[in-house]
Amino acid sequence: MTLRRTSRHPPPRTCPALLAIFLLILSVQLVRAASEYDPYKVLGVSRSASQAEIKRAYKNLAKEWHPDKNKDPKAEDMFIKVSKSYEILSNEERRSNFDNYGQMDENQPFGQSQHHGFRGFQNSFYFDESFFQFPRSRDFADSKYLLHHAQFNSDVLPDSHKRPYLIKVTSEWCFACIHIEPVWKETVQELEPLGVGIGIVDLGYERRLANQLGAHRAPSIIGLVNGRVTFFHQAVVREHLRQFIEDLLPQKLVEKITDNNYLAFLDSWHVENKPSVLLFDQVPIVPLLFKVTIGLPNCPILNLPLLFILMYLFFTDYVRFGYVDQGDTHNTRLLRQFNINTYAPTMLLFKEDTEKPVDIIQARGMKRQIMDEFVSNNKFLQVPRLVNQQLFDELCPVKQFHRRRKYCVLLITGEDQAFLPGSKAFLDFASVNRKDVLRFAYVYQRQQQPLCQALLHNQAALSPQVVILERRSHGGKVMYRSVSGGWNGSEEDKYRLHEQLELLQKDPTYLSSDATLPELNNEMAPIFIIQWMNAAYDYILQIYDDLLYSNWREMMPILSLIFSALFILFGTVIIQAFSKPRKPKPKEQQQTEEDASSRASTSSRPPKKDFVEVTELTDITYISNLVKLRPGHINVVLVLTNTSKNALLRKFAKEVFSFSGTQTLHFSFLNADKHRHWMPSLLRSTSDSMQSEGHSDVDEESPDYTGHVLALNGHKKYFCLFRPVFTGDDPNDSSSETSFSSDSRRKSRSSIEVHHKLDRLGLWMERLMEGTLPRLQVPAWPSLGETTSSSTET
Repeated sequence: MTLRRTSRHPPPRTCPALLAIFLLILSVQLVRAASEYDPYKVLGVSRSASQAEIKRAYKNLAKEWHPDKNKDPKAEDMFIKVSKSYEILSNEERRSNFDNYGQMDENQPFGQSQHHGFRGFQNSFYFDESFFQFPRSRDFADSKYLLHHAQFNSDVLPDSHKRPYLIKVTSEWCFACIHIEPVWKETVQELEPLGVGIGIVDLGYERRLANQLGAHRAPSIIGLVNGRVTFFHQAVVREHLRQFIEDLLPQKLVEKITDNNYLAFLDSWHVENKPSVLLFDQVPIVPLLFKVTIGLPNCPILNLPLLFILMYLFFTDYVRFGYVDQGDTHNTRLLRQFNINTYAPTMLLFKEDTEKPVDIIQARGMKRQIMDEFVSNNKFLQVPRLVNQQLFDELCPVKQFHRRRKYCVLLITGEDQAFLPGSKAFLDFASVNRKDVLRFAYVYQRQQQPLCQALLHNQAALSPQVVILERRSHGGKVMYRSVSGGWNGSEEDKYRLHEQLELLQKDPTYLSSDATLPELNNEMAPIFIIQWMNAAYDYILQIYDDLLYSNWREMMPILSLIFSALFILFGTVIIQAFSKPRKPKPKEQQQTEEDASSRASTSSRPPKKDFVEVTELTDITYISNLVKLRPGHINVVLVLTNTSKNALLRKFAKEVFSFSGTQTLHFSFLNADKHRHWMPSLLRSTSDSMQSEGHSDVDEESPDYTGHVLALNGHKKYFCLFRPVFTGDDPNDSSSETSFSSDSRRKSRSSIEVHHKLDRLGLWMERLMEGTLPRLQVPAWPSLGETTSSSTET
């Protein structure tokens, strides 16, 4: 039996080392490949280049490498690199991230470059698509639809009031996005020629825009109409997307015209100041193109073809649209009058003449381009009324070049029936003298008073006037000339106007006057309440849509606010319902609290009146205002004489006015000439207590107590004393705490003028409200003796 000896060789020790070397080389190659992509080098600008330089370089390179113009096989890749570089450098935040960290993706953490191939063992490996030459997830055809945050807010959002937008939210490596791509392309090819706006938002690069739209996942499809965002929640099928766009549009835009109302519809040019378009067709559904062409107002419409509705949306500011169903038996007279061919759709455009259309188109397959040209050439009436600045700018543009002069012949008239013959004659003159350089219009003097005053030199026109003007700048500067003799519509007026127009075309300096016109009033602006109701209606629809499709991320702030308000409301009701009534407190405790509250009251409470009521203390008011004063209340009493009464009362009212809002304070004055023994008696009764507390300098027999103020608490039988002090002394010196001798204080008080005696009363009142003044107790209040009553309001 032979034994075979087997030996197990350990794995080569070089394997881990070789693996580490391989990974190191791989990561270096990836970093090197990533570093080769530098947006500054792609655009050919320096790192300190301004936004204007970056934009200029991008435009030049985009024109050079555009695949439609450059047939080089590398043109598409180069164009994408140029576009991506401009996306990074045109955004200051992303440019800063690239300069500091080499970061080109907004969602990437700081300090990590977008193209780093090696991210650590714990995160496995990541390879850039350029390393393995993976096919790009975004077609070049989609690049022209890419939306950026600034572009969306400046261009797309305002334009959504004229046409609907269909926006797709996608991202890199989104397999569901790849799945719906064929349907999306077919829908774009169908809807874009009709005038529907198309947009694409990259969730990775435009996170800010995605958050504004409320899109937090890819793929998402959004409809944008009138600035309102609506999400598509059905299966991604072309028919569903088309129906989604039609449902976004207002369902009552175009008025249905019959034999009964067509005359009223055509005659409305007086009020609407717009031409009228009638579409004759047997299709019971209005084309989407007609909807898009018109605009997006909040007026009623039929369910018309999509083409017709889109057309309505685009031109709604200029033209009124009506739809005539050729299959309706109520339209026979209308069809016979205008000799309509029932085998093909027909469009008639009317201006001031309601019996004869100014233009007609008839074709089986109407295209958007034909309909746009048809309406664009007839956007204005022959003689429109200037109702806003926008119409004035379009009808009478500012002079650009000598060969592009536009003269505006303006009729200034009134709204009464008496002015109608002159307006009709002006319309007839304009119809006969139609020229490319002339624009005829009229204004109502009452509606556009600033404009008329600038042209008529602030003189009211008793009769209609005609002014020929040429706009020279956007700031309102014009050259003009008034037609002499006014305008009555006579043959003589027509001849005079025609002669001056002939002279103007031969000599442009014929307009000799200049003026600066103000901006025109917007006569068609909707009332504020209507704007508010429309905004509230749109907001309610948005909330309903969010609740219906559970867009909880957007609804959480509103729901949180509603539930917080309900919680506070019901919580307050429950607390009040279950709260127990308070038991009455003992009388002594109540008095103590009242006294404490009176001390805690400050002068911060505003006065309830614009004056201070000061009552004189007499035998009649003495008992109620002092002896039987309510607990917690204090009476502030000013001592004065007949000679100093007026001056001291004015000063006293000024000093205590800020404290008059306190309900526990009362203000009175005591006439020392009438009650000269009251003050000595009061001070004598407190001499024992003052001596025991160290106040031995009480002037019991002072000859003059004028300007003294006492805060009397009648219930607890104490008072606080204010003595006049010369304001030139140390400001830290308190009148109630001075330690001067009696002789020096008498000398100081005698030298104080009357109107300066109460200079420090305000500070003393603040200490009184704080409760820091010394209190002088009295065994009983002395009587007044003499009775004289009066009441003074200062």
